[in-house]
Amino acid sequence: MADGVSWSLPRDRHDAATRLDALVREHRFTIAVVFPLVGAVTLLASAEGLLPPPLAFNPFFVLFGTLVMRLPLVAGVTPLLDRKATVALVALTLYSYGIELIGVRTGWPYGEFTYGVDLGPMLFGEVPLGLPVFFFPLVLNAYLLVLLLFGERAESTPLRLLATLATVILVDLVLDPGAVGIGFWAYDVQQFYGVPWSNYLGWLLSGAVAVLCFDLGFDRAGLRRRLEECEFMLDDLVSFVLLWGGINLFYANWIPVALAALLGAGLLKTERFDFDLSETRLGRAVWR
Repeated sequence: MADGVSWSLPRDRHDAATRLDALVREHRFTIAVVFPLVGAVTLLASAEGLLPPPLAFNPFFVLFGTLVMRLPLVAGVTPLLDRKATVALVALTLYSYGIELIGVRTGWPYGEFTYGVDLGPMLFGEVPLGLPVFFFPLVLNAYLLVLLLFGERAESTPLRLLATLATVILVDLVLDPGAVGIGFWAYDVQQFYGVPWSNYLGWLLSGAVAVLCFDLGFDRAGLRRRLEECEFMLDDLVSFVLLWGGINLFYANWIPVALAALLGAGLLKTERFDFDLSETRLGRAVWR
């Protein structure tokens, strides 16, 4: 017991989801802003040789920070994980491991590349076990952003799927140059800030599969309801813009910086980020 408040295990799934929502709301600014900014600084310090080996690119720090930034999205979709959605996620997990393994071994469909940083435990010693944690949110964030920006027009299946896929490619145009800059991975052919154009053709394939899995697996009406209830549901994309936009800015990757700003403008247009800092735990500590 602390400060007169006792802690207990959640009674059921609904109670767990309610508590997770409350946790994210309480620490919203820390999760969405502080973590990505600290992450950008530590990753850049690691890449520039300013941190000692135990801390530089520490895979546990990388995974922990990533998981924390994913919490708003996890909290948003958890109540929607019925059997159909779970099957879609399992199928997409198997696909993502499979296509990444093929990519590492053959260079198809992304182009010849190698990992330059330890990203945690490796499946078969070749593919990061945490790959779904890195990959799924990029696609689902794009899907949710399209639902918000297009409104009722997103009920058109061709428009919804094509707009989401275009947003996924936009996300990777920001991610990959920054990741190459700090040495997460390296390509044999370097064309767009160290990234071959074949990588984006590969993302068209993987992105299309992922978008279809999410579109078929999740109840779209349920996602819309959760978007209305969870003002924080797209905060993971805020973290993405700050983290990778900042890294690209450091390396003067101006086109990826501009594209990150475009994503940020899309987020601002949704009018979901005008929260009162004084209502967060960090805000109460500062203004106490």
